Amino acid sequence: MQKLKRILALLGVILLLAMYGSTLVFALLDHPNAHGMLMGSIYCTIVVPVFLYAVMLAGRVLSKRKKESED
Repeated sequence: MQKLKRILALLGVILLLAMYGSTLVFALLDHPNAHGMLMGSIYCTIVVPVFLYAVMLAGRVLSKRKKESED
């Protein structure tokens, strides 16, 4: 289970770095669609970490409930 958590954490870091990099690239592009891509990238940069945090929090709460019900 620990290996799975480490792999998922590494994938999360790579995803965040890719989103930050794409935000920078879209900000510097001079293309008609660059503004829309930049706004989408900024949105994902904010929403994805919040969603990941919510999933981790829900998993933590549900695992506590499962342990309490077993006791």
